[in-house]
Amino acid sequence: MSPAGWPSLGPPRDAIRAARGRAEARALDITDLDATAAMVAGAGPFDVMVNSAGLARHGPALDTRPEDYDAAMALNLRAAYFLTREVARGLIGAGRPGSLINVSSQMGHVGGPDRAVYCANKHALEGMTKAMALEWGPQGIRVNTLCPTFIRTPLAEQTLSIPERKAWILSKIKLGRVGEIEDLMGPLVFLASDAAAMVTGTHLIVDGGWTAE
Repeated sequence: MSPAGWPSLGPPRDAIRAARGRAEARALDITDLDATAAMVAGAGPFDVMVNSAGLARHGPALDTRPEDYDAAMALNLRAAYFLTREVARGLIGAGRPGSLINVSSQMGHVGGPDRAVYCANKHALEGMTKAMALEWGPQGIRVNTLCPTFIRTPLAEQTLSIPERKAWILSKIKLGRVGEIEDLMGPLVFLASDAAAMVTGTHLIVDGGWTAE
């Protein structure tokens, strides 16, 4: 059963099964490091990891509360670090290669108003990725990030619902629109697949031209 407030895990699993694929869904709070390690050890090794868990506590840097800073860092960086480590540990123990992908953000490469904490953990995620890629490359394990712009999700609606913020966002995205979930599917499949066999320690930015300035 999913914790209160979490989206149902059933529909994606059921859609994969309906397409004659095999899928299993489990609810996991990845900030619980012991539970995460146990799940990965018990269900792995995993050839591909895509970690898209994240949260934002946006606001002016002068108004940042320690509890908001800690919550964002705990999920966006600390949990991502140890989840990635545990998946790599399983692959190394099994002598298998793999592709580990953390969903970062364009804000891992630029700054933005009211996003000091978010930019801090996403910039750190980029550095973590480079270091892990260097360590695990000899074992055939690739580590990369996917860096989207604003994607139309419930989390992004916190910002997109503010007219002046939405106008600012659209002025920065050279393709003139907010991203959709479908815009991330191809890039993720690429990073996960053998088509990206020589891609590691880097980022794939899907931002409509935001960071090209």
